[in-house]
Amino acid sequence: MRWIAGFGQFWYDFIVGDSIVLAIGGVAVLVVGYALARADYARLAEVVLPALVIATLAFSLRRK
Repeated sequence: MRWIAGFGQFWYDFIVGDSIVLAIGGVAVLVVGYALARADYARLAEVVLPALVIATLAFSLRRK
């Protein structure tokens, strides 16, 4: 059981690391990209996805 808990802790630390905002933002960008690709909006995705990545980065760097 300790091995399973350690494995889960490793993946949490690997994916989330220092910023939960970047982890959630990265998943959200992937989901939006997938949805746009499935809906045949590939040209729109070329503009929206980089903007979302920049917005996620800016949001994660803001000072509290």
